[in-house]
Amino acid sequence: MSLTLSTGQRGYGAWAEAMHAEWTKLRTLASTGWLLAGAVAATVTVSAATAGAATVSPGIDPAKLSLTGVQAGQALFAILGVLAISSEYSTGMIRVTLTAMPRRTVTLAAKAALAGGLALAAAAVAVLVSALAGRFLLPRRGFIPANGYSLLSLGNGADLRAVCGSVLYLALIALLSLGIATAVRDPAVAIGTVLALLYLFPIVATLITDQTWQRHLEQVGPMTAGLYIQATVGVRTLPLTPWQGLGVLALWTAGALILGGLLFRFRDA
Repeated sequence: MSLTLSTGQRGYGAWAEAMHAEWTKLRTLASTGWLLAGAVAATVTVSAATAGAATVSPGIDPAKLSLTGVQAGQALFAILGVLAISSEYSTGMIRVTLTAMPRRTVTLAAKAALAGGLALAAAAVAVLVSALAGRFLLPRRGFIPANGYSLLSLGNGADLRAVCGSVLYLALIALLSLGIATAVRDPAVAIGTVLALLYLFPIVATLITDQTWQRHLEQVGPMTAGLYIQATVGVRTLPLTPWQGLGVLALWTAGALILGGLLFRFRDA
């Protein structure tokens, strides 16, 4: 019993030490605050601008329209995830980190927990403000019950799912980026890889005329599938249900973290 307790205490101590060290690095990194503020600002600005310029036409989804900025803000959330580890590789500080905390799995888990937590908090602010801006601006553009559009409300199940799902989407993007950055190490290559992974599928889908292949690409693309979570109109016509689409992004994220974790553990710093 005493051996088990001692082992558990050591494990908890290593985790607490890793969390403290990673939090110190993240909060003292100048880019962290700027990226979080920039991600919120970009998401809200694009969402508000889109809602403020929208015009009533058939098939428009007010919730999705109000959250358009998520597609712009995700790039900064991706950079946040990349820099959570790749900045240490670019400066050589990763050797110091691994010397001080040799349990690599614990170190990476601490990075993921903190980067994901920060991304989740920033995403919650960005998405909620975007939703509020949409609720304020869209009625002024004709999106009113008299024209067949209900006001955006968190009391509506579909709207609540779109808002909460968008928060999870941005947090998953940050973690996906962390996993890829752990695998490739180089910041520029990691950012390029993440952005290519997000935007390549929809670009290729537009170039393909075969509708079956278009549908398959939309189903497997992390961005196209993940953003189904925002849909509140025409949900039955989507290639996947909203939660299935977010699940596709979650699988991409898990795969990236597992691959990055294996490489992080078994190869030299």
